[in-house]
Amino acid sequence: MKALVWDETLKLDKNYPIPEVSDDEVLIKTTMAGICNTDYEITKGYMGYKGILGHEFVGVVVKTGKNADKSLVGKRVTGEINLACGNCSYCAKGLQRHCPNRKTLGIYKKDGCFCEYFTLPQKNVIPVSDAIDDITAVFTEPLAAAYEILEQLHIRPDHKVAILGDGKLGLCISLVFSALNIDYTHIGRHREKLEISKKLGAKVKLSDELEKDDIKNYDVVVEATGSSGGFETSVSLVKPRGTLVLKSTIAAKEGLNLASVVVDEITVLGSRCGQFRPILRLLEKGKIDVKPLVSAIYSVDEFEKAFFENEKKGTLKVLVKF
Repeated sequence: MKALVWDETLKLDKNYPIPEVSDDEVLIKTTMAGICNTDYEITKGYMGYKGILGHEFVGVVVKTGKNADKSLVGKRVTGEINLACGNCSYCAKGLQRHCPNRKTLGIYKKDGCFCEYFTLPQKNVIPVSDAIDDITAVFTEPLAAAYEILEQLHIRPDHKVAILGDGKLGLCISLVFSALNIDYTHIGRHREKLEISKKLGAKVKLSDELEKDDIKNYDVVVEATGSSGGFETSVSLVKPRGTLVLKSTIAAKEGLNLASVVVDEITVLGSRCGQFRPILRLLEKGKIDVKPLVSAIYSVDEFEKAFFENEKKGTLKVLVKF
């Protein structure tokens, strides 16, 4: 099969072996996959991962292990990317995404979905409604990460809310906030990207046009810039005893000035992966339109070209069709 493999170099291997299916797994034929910034970070050394990249997908189940549900064969599915052990104290508490023994699809110890066929445990697989097209279904994972904020934090109608960062992640958060009727301001560096949020009904503001009145003006600020400078700007926008939600892992670097976090008694909330089912319900009802975020769609034979297209300035989501 064809597979995009990272092993110190990036290569489209056209003769990669199709994986065997274990008793509790299903074999999925990939229909469409999305390229994420995490995939790019892996090629720079993140997690020390080697293998098939990719964790955003929609596909069709073509085979099941002997203990898996045979009725899944032929069904369109997506899937949770964290493969928990099921035996530890975290799993017992329903915190599988924090299982210390977990593997992560295309990120840590588990070959990903940038290939024609891959496996997942049946418990990770979720059927996709016929009302959701393939392009939309690919966005389930990043949108679920955005929805995670609402699992962790109650945002009241009277809260002043800001999203800082207008890349793929910031825009996914904007799509989710809009679908849930949250009143928010989207702050970023690119007027054309902010226009997407403006059309959703959000207030928008360029980061270099922030004013004195913006400082300590927001009850909740979601940081999605991926930069230490963005982190410090986010802190400056939060009211005393407000909440700063960190969505970009790259923001937490040495040398950050945390004095105002202490002085203003700011709650800092880390937020990572989210549950898929709530997002799939919103997508099925047509509450979220992801199409403005799609910059390009490539064929599987153009996978390497697609991967590097993702790095270009101004690019949002790049998809690959199988």
